[in-house]
Amino acid sequence: MSAVADIGVIGGSGFYEFLDATEEVKVDTPFGPPSDPVTVGEVAGRRVAFLPRHGRDHRFPPHRIPYRANLWALRSLGVRQVIAPSAVGSLTASFGPGTLIVPDQLVDRTSGRTQTFFDQSGVHVTFADPYCANGREQAIAVAGEAGWAPVPTGTLVVIEGQRFSTRAESQWFAAQGWTLVGMTGHPEAVLARELALCYIPLALVTDLDAGIEAGEGVTQAEVFKVFAANVARLRDLVAALIAELPPGQPDDACAHALDGLPLPFELP
Repeated sequence: MSAVADIGVIGGSGFYEFLDATEEVKVDTPFGPPSDPVTVGEVAGRRVAFLPRHGRDHRFPPHRIPYRANLWALRSLGVRQVIAPSAVGSLTASFGPGTLIVPDQLVDRTSGRTQTFFDQSGVHVTFADPYCANGREQAIAVAGEAGWAPVPTGTLVVIEGQRFSTRAESQWFAAQGWTLVGMTGHPEAVLARELALCYIPLALVTDLDAGIEAGEGVTQAEVFKVFAANVARLRDLVAALIAELPPGQPDDACAHALDGLPLPFELP
């Protein structure tokens, strides 16, 4: 398939509105269909491919998202840089709801999720720094210019879900020095690395996790309410970041993640 976009966005349904002149593209992958047909359109003169992480009707819970198909579909359309906004809980009272954090580290506490494309071969990618350094730097700068006062570092711990953490779990996560807790950041990030994609996280805090404050704990209604209140602003930030990202893909560590590794199949 010929390239139709070089920037991808994986997010929620509220992000459809930032695309102009859209068309739907159905993509077949060796890993089944993605969450939904990919919507391709223009932002700031750039061709962008948008994919709803959970499906348009939110039918895929975090542990059932077809992560491999999603990333493969984006790359097959020509995408080489992926912006990944998501809702997260905060593990410190200093970062309350509405805070934007651009994490630089990830801890995997999921179980049972397929987290590699290379099921039949020994292909070990470097993942010490899980996110694109250049993309993160640009995201922090653009967010600052937009008035977000972004937190420029943090560790995201990804849990299996669907349930939220117990108080003891969130207190344990916080005691490790981790900053955020979410349910979708892994295996999304490592699969992007296995396809040599630049992956840029934008984490919007929607709640303080259960063990961080008194009360009855996190609720789904609370998370959805805070995200909905911030989605227009976050959407504007994504559009501004798209305008600043370089065309194609930077000649960086992400682009060279597979150099010298014996791949068992050809990448799209």
